[in-house]
Amino acid sequence: MVTAMFRPAALQPDPPLPLLVTGVAGVQGFHALKHFQAKYPGQVIGIRQADNWRLAGEGIVACNAEDAPALERLFEKHRFAAVLNCAGNCALRACELDPRLAWRINVEGVGSLLSIVRTRGSRFVHMSVDLVFSGTAAGGHIESDPTDPVTVYGKTMAAAERLILASYPPACILRISLPMGFSPGGHAGAIDWIQSRFMKSKPATLYFDELRTPTYADCLTDLFAAVLAGDLCGLYHAGGPRRLSLYQIAQIINRVGGYDPDLVMGCPRIAAGPIPPRAGDVTMNSDKLRDALGYQPFNPWPRDDAWVPTHRKWHYDRHGGPGSRKRLAEILANNPGRGVRYSIDGNAAEFVGQ
Repeated sequence: MVTAMFRPAALQPDPPLPLLVTGVAGVQGFHALKHFQAKYPGQVIGIRQADNWRLAGEGIVACNAEDAPALERLFEKHRFAAVLNCAGNCALRACELDPRLAWRINVEGVGSLLSIVRTRGSRFVHMSVDLVFSGTAAGGHIESDPTDPVTVYGKTMAAAERLILASYPPACILRISLPMGFSPGGHAGAIDWIQSRFMKSKPATLYFDELRTPTYADCLTDLFAAVLAGDLCGLYHAGGPRRLSLYQIAQIINRVGGYDPDLVMGCPRIAAGPIPPRAGDVTMNSDKLRDALGYQPFNPWPRDDAWVPTHRKWHYDRHGGPGSRKRLAEILANNPGRGVRYSIDGNAAEFVGQ
């Protein structure tokens, strides 16, 4: 088993409070919201898009990030000392078909937040993404590599980065890859989508040559806690230490979940349709972040080397047991040995405590 050196959560200082978490409909925003709400009751608010009426609960407010007047009223009410911005429209196809909507949510929403946090001096931590790169190079991207996104989503996220760096120097931007965990609606994340196909006995087609550096969502939440509480500013890569293709990720989910191995389909990116265009090797080198923190914030995903595919038929081998949804939740959607757990029954991402 591969391990990493973590800074114990008990040693991390508290972030500035009250805290606003945006984008709570996504995997990472949801995990972060539940973690901080459990730790700081009554001091953490999450916002979601106004039309996402299904997502409700204590401390969750309907407020579009691009709605500057509504945001201003929310800040007036709660006096947020820090913002963790996990918002963004990451649906690749939807962004290609409606670039204006993607720009409004991914760029104008950031601008609305910045116009408020600048005047208040709030701590601002923003989550960006590895898809600001095309992946046509050899991967292992560092922060100084020029961005060259191939998707509308990637282009809007790169534009948001430029806006933040130019207008609010105290902000910290963390480029992530695929956060591995469940989302509240059961459809927003990589695990959600791939598993949903297998559960319906439908094939999932993933790419041999699109490479990412995924991370456990709970590792990222611990990182956010540390960065919010500190003074790290500028741009940092926050990808996990293990490089995996999307096809390998599907293999892992299929085998650990105990699904029909014939449902895993693979192809090169060139065989994909024109919408959305696919990136290639967008893996990131996160040494700069590790060195700034003084410790390694991430375990590899999956944590155990035994669950890393070694060939394209690897998922047919059921050595070590048949697999199950419970096992998938325990070792893929949650970092084994960590505290926060999420159920797999009913709402796939129901928070059940620490």
